[in-house]
Order: sequence, then structure tokens, then C-alpha cells
Amino acid sequence: MSNIYESAEATLGFISSPCLAKVELRVASRGISDRDALSKPDPCVVLKMQSHGQWFEVDRTEVIRSSSSPVFSKILLVDYYFEEVQRLRFELHDISSGNNGLRDADFLGALECTLGQIVSQRKLTKALLKQGNTSGKSSITVTAEELSGNDDYVELSFSARKLDDKDFFSKSDPFLEIFRLNDDGTESLVHRTETIMNNLSPVWKSFKVSLNTLCSGDHDRELKCTVWDWDSNGKHDFIGEFQTTFKEMRIEQEGKQLQWECINPKYQMKKKNYRNSGVVILNHCKIIKMYSFLDYIMGGCQIQFTVAIDFTASNGDPRNSCSLHYIHPYQPNEYLKALVAVGEICQDYDSDKMFPVFGFGALIPPDFKVSHDFAVNFDEDNPECAGIQGVVEAYQNCLPKIQLYGPTNIAPIIQKVALSASEEMHTKEAMEYFILLILTDGVITDMADTREAIVHASHLPMSVIIVGVGNADFTDMQILDGDDGILRSPKGEPVLRDIVQFVPFKDFKHASPAALAKSVLAEVPNQVVDYYNAKGIKPKCMSDYESTRTFSP
Repeated sequence: MSNIYESAEATLGFISSPCLAKVELRVASRGISDRDALSKPDPCVVLKMQSHGQWFEVDRTEVIRSSSSPVFSKILLVDYYFEEVQRLRFELHDISSGNNGLRDADFLGALECTLGQIVSQRKLTKALLKQGNTSGKSSITVTAEELSGNDDYVELSFSARKLDDKDFFSKSDPFLEIFRLNDDGTESLVHRTETIMNNLSPVWKSFKVSLNTLCSGDHDRELKCTVWDWDSNGKHDFIGEFQTTFKEMRIEQEGKQLQWECINPKYQMKKKNYRNSGVVILNHCKIIKMYSFLDYIMGGCQIQFTVAIDFTASNGDPRNSCSLHYIHPYQPNEYLKALVAVGEICQDYDSDKMFPVFGFGALIPPDFKVSHDFAVNFDEDNPECAGIQGVVEAYQNCLPKIQLYGPTNIAPIIQKVALSASEEMHTKEAMEYFILLILTDGVITDMADTREAIVHASHLPMSVIIVGVGNADFTDMQILDGDDGILRSPKGEPVLRDIVQFVPFKDFKHASPAALAKSVLAEVPNQVVDYYNAKGIKPKCMSDYESTRTFSP
């Protein structure tokens, strides 16, 4: 039976080259055509990277409402490998109002280039190419900046008092922009707050930004802060501005409240008794030490890898060669290919290499009642299998003993893993992070319960990877992947963080298993870091780790 495992393993070609640097990409666009005479576009840029001939989404900017020449505040962070040709694609979309997803968005154009081109030029401006590679009047500018050594973040919170009223029938709708002044005289947008409607004394939400982004690690670098009155037509009214430095902001850390007069230079010149256009207050300034994925792994955090396999009747009779569960003597089926591709990576971060494996949607012995979370080795007290090869063997042994049935319910297995993750959460240590790999051949039938389970799991140290096997239409499954809008429970509660990655296996039929593994696991390190950093949980120090860790032979 191991020959199937070996043939699948042999197709894996994981080559990990060292990352030379991390690069921040800032994006702006000009000359986007209006939708019509009455409305401007709501643009968003999606960054994709090519791997093994496939384009994968890496990140995306925020949506800017009513703007023909947007300057995006969201910074796109990518790893730079000198020895690789890293092909990038920047897609500009017009997002329909009230929906941040791409499903109903209008494609406005794209730029394809290499990361090397952007890094070497530092600023790259090109015309956007539309469908059929025709260029229009709109252009996109991408600016690159290498991150220096300091990975610390700062958390900032601002409010304002008595801002100028710019609206006739209501009060101003203020938002704040922070710019970093660069050595060459240019400005880089660091952060744009949300807009507070109809309020002259707004309190903006706190935000985190890296010290590299804020001031290039230079605490004395000038920062320009501008307050605007938001207008729905995109022509925002200038309220005022002030300049400061991060060094000055740190005074707030010592318990002294810091505030600046917001000045409109035109009013200052024209009005004799002009004092200011309001006051901006720094409510909170805190430096946050940010730890990396490797910090947590080297501190002893283990990846607990769990597999869930779809045994519903839609897969076809396993004895039939057309079945998705058909076991060929030498050619692994899609379930095995996906399992080995992802499992090979995860097992390196688990010291005992024992993996729980569950099935769902089958009638199981002895009474042949349907189950949605049965142990594939039929040992409910110990569902773990030894290594990825043990998982493969348990899967093969299970098939003749069960009857494929239905429906396709995955909420029970998410809840089962979430229960283990919640026990880990109460330890308040970074010792175990749970990854659930779900392999399924169709759209799930318990979508409402699954959404509820994912929203609950987003508060826990766990991630969910769903691989769609076969040729079904998985469009409805994309709702679970928070990349396209925000997933909410049936009650409207949003996920605390994006923990789901959904990938259709058919997109990788002509690519290597390494491409599948890279795609589904790419977000995991950031998900691990985001969870522990948000909870304020530090990695265990190496001395503590070495004294508590045990290894299996």
C-alpha cells in the first residue's frame, strides 16, 4: 500500500530558497473612467503572483469610494527572492457599493510585471491593459520599498475637537491621513482613518502600523497629518494639517496627552483672528513587539494537523474507476494527491507526527448509521495515524468497510477541532496551533452551521483549509474564504480574522503538487502570527521550550 504514498510523494518538488528581503508595495492609479455621468468608480487593486503557471491572490488594497485617481493606504507586503523571476499581476476592479467582493465587480485593467522590475526602478508607472491587452487612458503606479531590520509595530489612536464645519446642511464628515516625508522630498501615505459622519469632534479607531512604514525606523522623520471633510463625489474638502514626528508622539507614552492645532494655511493668511481649524489629539501610542512565525515555531509551538475526508455518495462507488475514491495501484487519486501535498509540509512542524483523521457523510459499521465526524481508523478514542503514510493506509483500509452516503456536512468536524483548540486557548501559551484540512467533492449542505462554526473558530488558534476535489461548481464555497468580502454568521457576527482558505483542486491538475501546497498553506504563517500577536502571547523562550518538549522516536 505504501507504493501509492511513495508515488505521490515523489511528485513533490519543494524547493525553498532563502528570502532575501521583504518589500512593501504602495499602489496608486490615475485616469480611471467614471461609471457614468453621475457616479465615479469604487476602485480596489488585487495583487496576484504567478506560481507553476497559475495566478494566486497574494493580497488586496482597501476599496476607495468615488475616486478616479485613488491612492491606496493598504501596503502590500511580499517576499523578494533575487534568484527567482517573481511575476506579479495588479488587477484594478470597480467594486459595487455595499459589497467588497469581486464576484459582481467590474474589471478595469491590469498590469503584469516582475518584482525585480519594480525593485530596480523603485517606482513603476504603466498603462493599465484591459481585456485583449488594449491600453486605455488609466495608469497604475507601484512604488517599492525594502523593509529594514525593525519589525516592531506602533498602535496609535487619534481624536479631534472643534473641527471646521464644511457642510451647509450638516456637520463635517472628517477623516485623517498620515504621510511620511521621504528623503527625496516625496510623500508616502502611511494610513487613512475611517470617516466619522456628521461629527466635528470625531474619535477614530485605533490602528497598528509598522515603524518601518511610519517613519522608516527614523524617529525624527517628519510626518504630515491632514484632516479632510469627506464628500461622496470624491472631491473632499481640506480642513487643515499639522506636522509631527514619532519621537514627539512617544511623549504620550509617558502619560502626557499630546495635541496639535490643525491649520489651514489659506485661512491663516487671510483671516486676522484665525487660530486654527480644530485640534487633533493623540489618545494612545504604544510600541508593540511583533514576533514572526519562526519565533513561535522555534519557541516550541506545534502545528496540530487534522484531516477530514468526504465520503458522500456523490464521489461515486470506490470500486468504479470513475470514482474520486478509486484506488489505483500506482496512480494516487485526487484525495491522496491533495492529502500528501499539504500533509508533507505540516508534518515537519509536529514533533510526534501523529495525525487525527476523520470522515464525514458515510454509513459506518456496526449499525451503519450516517456520521459526520467518525474516526477513519474506527478507533474513536484514538483517531490518530502515524505520519502521512499512516493517514493514507487508514484511508485505504476504511473504504471497503463503509457505505458512501450523505449529506455533505462539515460543521461537526470544524466544531470537533475547535473544541481542542479552545482547550489550548485557555493555556494562554503558544504551544499548539490547529490546522484542519477538509477534502470534499461538492458544495456543502450545512452552510449556515458552517459559517457559525467558522466565526466561532476565528477566535481560536486554528485555521481551516478546504480543498474541492473533482469537477463540481464550487462557486458557492468561495463565500467561506474571507479574501472575498467578510464572512459573517447567520446572525451577522463577522469573523474575528480570516482563517479559511478554499482551493479547487481542478485549478492544479496541470501543476505540481508543490503548487497546491504553496497555495493552500501560504496564509497559515500569517494566521498563526496574527492570532498570537493579537492575544499578546509571546513565544516561549528556547530554554523553557527545550525543557518541556518531548520527541517521538
